[in-house]
Amino acid sequence: MSEPLRGVVVSHAAVAQALLAAVAAITGVDDALVPVSNDGCDTGALTERLTRAIADRPAVLFVDLPGGSCLTSSVRLARGKSDVAVVTGVNLAMLLDFVFHRDLAPADAARRAAEAGSRAIRTPAA
Repeated sequence: MSEPLRGVVVSHAAVAQALLAAVAAITGVDDALVPVSNDGCDTGALTERLTRAIADRPAVLFVDLPGGSCLTSSVRLARGKSDVAVVTGVNLAMLLDFVFHRDLAPADAARRAAEAGSRAIRTPAA
């Protein structure tokens, strides 16, 4: 893959911006992810925001919840596109993994990020 993947974090309110700030602070990488919020828009406007964020590049859409307008708009946009993948339940661990593996195909990067995010979810012993 010649062009690195773009990660688009799709969220309610300012969740995406906060996650991007944390990734940049931890990694020093500030050009791998783009935030998109559904704040103040309908699904048509959200789809426009997503289209601009992807900018005709290979991408993984990281959605905050496994339901709702962020997910339905992301899935609708990705349908039929082999260079766009969708992951729900975004967390910091999956984004950290993603920024260092943007040379993968979208489906592979999405799968890898989802696995990293799942491994990070724990209930630590007291």
